[in-house]
Amino acid sequence: MKTLLLMRHAKSSWSEPGLADHDRPLNKRGKQAAPEMGKLLRKEGLVPDLILCSTARRSRQTAEAVAEACGYEGTVESQRDLYYSDAACYMDILCHLPDRANRVLVVGHNPESEELLEVLTGSGERMTTAAIAHLDLPISHWAELSEALDVPLLHLWLPRELQD
Repeated sequence: MKTLLLMRHAKSSWSEPGLADHDRPLNKRGKQAAPEMGKLLRKEGLVPDLILCSTARRSRQTAEAVAEACGYEGTVESQRDLYYSDAACYMDILCHLPDRANRVLVVGHNPESEELLEVLTGSGERMTTAAIAHLDLPISHWAELSEALDVPLLHLWLPRELQD
């Protein structure tokens, strides 16, 4: 069995109007939410074996904050194809992952994250910023991943659920 943790990047800043979308950083709320979600993964025993993220600054910042907070010891891998793509592209990237990675966190964008969640689970759940969907995939090899699988959505954590 493989585990997919699908995360939408944390809240980003729009304070610099001339800044390219790809270069937008996290805002204050995003900088708080990302490590909280990492702590949640550690508490749930879901520290990833591999973390992939989009090359967008906000995704990289989210992935790095989550990695540090959950105790991930590997390198966060940036993938250009996770920025402005589609669910099919996300699936293709996942299908080519090394099988030694059993639990993978993918930090991406919307609508791609919601689309992939719907493709795999049939669920039309909304993924707010910094949300994490937990899926256990009934496969032994990433190459077996397909739209035909019946994948349950085990949990969808939203940052606002973690607020005291």
